Amino acid sequence: MDKAVVALLGAILMYGGSARAAETWILRTEMWGNPAFSTLQLEAKGDATTGTLDGDAARGSLRGGRLRLAVEDRARDQYDLRLRGDKLEGQVDSADPNDGQRRVTHPVTGWRLPAAPASPRTLTYTPQSWSNTFDADRRPEMVIWPGDIVHTRTLDSGGVDAQGVTRALFGNPQNGPFFIAGAEPGDTVAVHIRKLALNRDYADSLDSVVGRALGSSLVPQAGELGKPVRWKLDGGQGVARPEHAEGTLADFAVPLRPMLGGLALAPGFGAPAMSTGDTGRSGGNMDFNEVIEGNTVYLPVQQPGGLLYLGDAHALQGDGETSQYALETSMDVEFSVSIIKGKAINMPRVESPTQIMVLGQAGSLDEAMRFASTGLLQWLREDYGMTLSQAAQVLGSAVHYDVANLAGRSVGLSARVDKKLLPASRRVVSTD
Repeated sequence: MDKAVVALLGAILMYGGSARAAETWILRTEMWGNPAFSTLQLEAKGDATTGTLDGDAARGSLRGGRLRLAVEDRARDQYDLRLRGDKLEGQVDSADPNDGQRRVTHPVTGWRLPAAPASPRTLTYTPQSWSNTFDADRRPEMVIWPGDIVHTRTLDSGGVDAQGVTRALFGNPQNGPFFIAGAEPGDTVAVHIRKLALNRDYADSLDSVVGRALGSSLVPQAGELGKPVRWKLDGGQGVARPEHAEGTLADFAVPLRPMLGGLALAPGFGAPAMSTGDTGRSGGNMDFNEVIEGNTVYLPVQQPGGLLYLGDAHALQGDGETSQYALETSMDVEFSVSIIKGKAINMPRVESPTQIMVLGQAGSLDEAMRFASTGLLQWLREDYGMTLSQAAQVLGSAVHYDVANLAGRSVGLSARVDKKLLPASRRVVSTD
């Protein structure tokens, strides 16, 4: 939409008029120091305003840039807001959740969502800052719509860019967040990884073995491990080699398989920001070596817009990331998203051209296996129309388990099945 048209619609909403204008606002309500985010859909005709707040009906008036709203089904919540261009601020008067006879006020701020583009766009995002947490309270760096194609460039896990310059704090700094227009809590976002391309000729790792993979007989000798290893990335031949390798490793080369170690949506209300070294229901530092070009990652939405983060590129990683660091490098990334409305999944899912996979993440491999198995059973039942008995038969005869990650504070284990064994039809419909 032309900028002049957008400005005109905003002026109609702010100052009134005979025309009808529809707007979407993202509200931040500070509740005793805890941010809560909501989506306000608003239409104005003259002084009268109507709309919804997270689906609840809202009515009020708009005069001279002052918006007053009452929200039904919310204990008579009363909003008193000032609109200034693309921002608003004010307060909400609500019932005390522990005493229905008492009223409390909370500060409210907000920003207006840009108008939807006429058609999908190709966008380039060049980050100027990075995040070391998956945080719902970090202002979005970019608003994207389903079908948009986004090009960006990540740092390595140490915060180093393609030119070898430190740009951010170590610890898996992430790009984002990207606000996904139309994504609401209870939906699922599908992240389509269109391209992962190495943008430098080296990666860094260690000669370690994580404690979860090390037998007690080797512990005394393992104290000598933990030294950095520089790997040379040969894009022409598609292999990586340890630099200065000698002896039995003199000719050692492994095929490159670029992946993203970090991919997540923001955690839900009441949950603290999550470190980029950790994982949760909506992803995180999954370090799952199937998060690669050509695959789709499904994540549950817990905040308006989802708030997508990505980073921690690896040129290659063996199952489990047993050396603590994979082949850590920087990367060019191209992705798009779609939204599955009204469908909430419990844990990350990955789909390749040939397999469906569920990633269980927990404090032990036993628990991670339980989560992964349960998630795969749910996928087979929900999307492929199977009974629990039928899904159990598929698992019993065709499931594959892989250890995704042993290096973090939690561990990851995936359960997967070949799609050629499953019914061809699926009932999931995504918005593009």
